[in-house]
Amino acid sequence: MNKKRIAIFHNFMDNIGGAEIVDLILARELDADIYTTNIDKEKIIKMGFSSENIFSVGNVPINPPWKQEMAYWKFRHFDLGEKYDFYIIAGDWAMSGAHHNRPNMWYVYSPMREIFDLYEYTRKHTVPRRKRLFFDIWVFYRRYLIKNSCRSINGIISISQNVQDRVKKYLGRDSTIIYPPTDTVKYHYGKNGDFWLSVNRLINHKRLEIQLEAFRALPDEKLVIVGSYESASHFRFYARHIIDNLPSNVEIISWIDEKRLTDLYADCKGFITTSKDEDYGMTVVEAMASGKPVIAPNEGGYKETVIHGVTGVLIDDIDEEKLIKAIREIGIDPARYKEACVAQAKKFDTAIFIEKIKKIIDSHFHA
Repeated sequence: MNKKRIAIFHNFMDNIGGAEIVDLILARELDADIYTTNIDKEKIIKMGFSSENIFSVGNVPINPPWKQEMAYWKFRHFDLGEKYDFYIIAGDWAMSGAHHNRPNMWYVYSPMREIFDLYEYTRKHTVPRRKRLFFDIWVFYRRYLIKNSCRSINGIISISQNVQDRVKKYLGRDSTIIYPPTDTVKYHYGKNGDFWLSVNRLINHKRLEIQLEAFRALPDEKLVIVGSYESASHFRFYARHIIDNLPSNVEIISWIDEKRLTDLYADCKGFITTSKDEDYGMTVVEAMASGKPVIAPNEGGYKETVIHGVTGVLIDDIDEEKLIKAIREIGIDPARYKEACVAQAKKFDTAIFIEKIKKIIDSHFHA
């Protein structure tokens, strides 16, 4: 592919999770610029990336739905003219940026979960009863605008079969699959230590209560949760709920740097996640790249990355009793999973991802 000037659009860069890491890898490997709204450069640098190529289209509020609405409309009116040759929309609420900026493709982490597949779950578990009518009206209006904005998208790539199915179901669009990148060379095996590891945003669909109750019943085991959370009120409420209900053998740490995180992966006994219908789940690949077995729900993107019985255990209809059983089973000899885990993780390496992305971009100029 000849050198192309590439811009990446992403909703927010003030809380660095899996999607933001993918954007930062894309920008690094493609020598691209990122355009976003809120930026926390300190967190970006902590994760080992440069912040010099990241620009804000304007700040937005911290609470939903105003945060999402303002991000959508800022990108909807954002026009970079002919400054770039190609645009990658890599954030759900930034997809409206396709209206003025072409040629483009949308790398979909998921159609907005709170208004599509997690609508009922969000309504029940996050939205106060007195605000549900307003939420329903907002969702109806939002779905219409999102589907309308899709007309400006030239091509869609989904991060997993799970997301591809959602894109077809909710947006009526076909897409190809390119799994997100993991810098596998950054991860290493240290030892199978005396603690289990869990890495998640502190938000209710991660179902951290299951993990807490399992370890409350396993006082001889230890769990370290690496859990960041956003400033929005519902994030703070859930984080406080989790922190206030921690068993003595569970520790939560937040906003750690890349070295501390990779060291935790390297030295944990194994990795645990309980996330509901996960889009893809980069953390399980990071754990496997560190030679560690994974315990995960048998749903969502985990079914596409974790090999049951080979790189860990996938649990149907996960609850604390089933999680306890899996912890005991894996804990007998977690080291036996090491080679299979490392080999599986290499299938999702950054080099494979970038090669496929470059071919997609190049195809737009040779169609």
